[in-house]
Amino acid sequence: MCSNFEALRNAEKYRTAFNVEPPQEQGKLDMWPGYKGVFIRRPKEAGSGDEAVPEREAIAGVFGLLPHWAKDEKLARNTYNARSETVTEKPSFRDAWRSGKHCIIPADAIYEPDHRGGKPVSTRIARAEGEPMGIAGLWSVWKSPTGDLYSFTMLTVNADDHALMKNFHRAEDEKRMVVILPVGAYDDWLQAEPSQSMDFMRQYPADRLVAAPKVVAPKAGSMPLLL
Repeated sequence: MCSNFEALRNAEKYRTAFNVEPPQEQGKLDMWPGYKGVFIRRPKEAGSGDEAVPEREAIAGVFGLLPHWAKDEKLARNTYNARSETVTEKPSFRDAWRSGKHCIIPADAIYEPDHRGGKPVSTRIARAEGEPMGIAGLWSVWKSPTGDLYSFTMLTVNADDHALMKNFHRAEDEKRMVVILPVGAYDDWLQAEPSQSMDFMRQYPADRLVAAPKVVAPKAGSMPLLL
């Protein structure tokens, strides 16, 4: 399961890779559950014939889905990933799934722990060609005490047989990976009917990903650290 990802560091990437204008509030770069980040969705008015309405829009939201019945934002700490095998049943996700509230989470990389050396090593996983990832997700809007609050979750699939992702997390744990969409499928996903959603729940090819230990920026005068 992915609880940590790297948001886009360059605002221009929103335009070139996802054809959207970045929101004024872009949130954190080092993203964890409960943090405010960015997701991309299809506006309700898209396709209406109004040329002023874009096909995609980027919105700031909480990483961790907050369904309408959530009591507070703390639930986001447990709803940042949605298993594709159970998403239709879990109360936290089923309304968004059944309503086809599809979104894309833009990320320069995701991070997973590699336990093979005995001590967990945070590992950066990115697309081999260096382009951002577009991760399939679901979004929702929650009525908070101060107004509407958007939120999102990443969809995941089993990765026990994935050449790269099977190397992460503890040996006894099931291997999982987020659903990384092919670039050509972005609009297909955003416009898909709920009955078509499962067609997109696939592993991303291992040979199109690269992994390396996470490097922590050093303090002045010190050496880089590997975690």
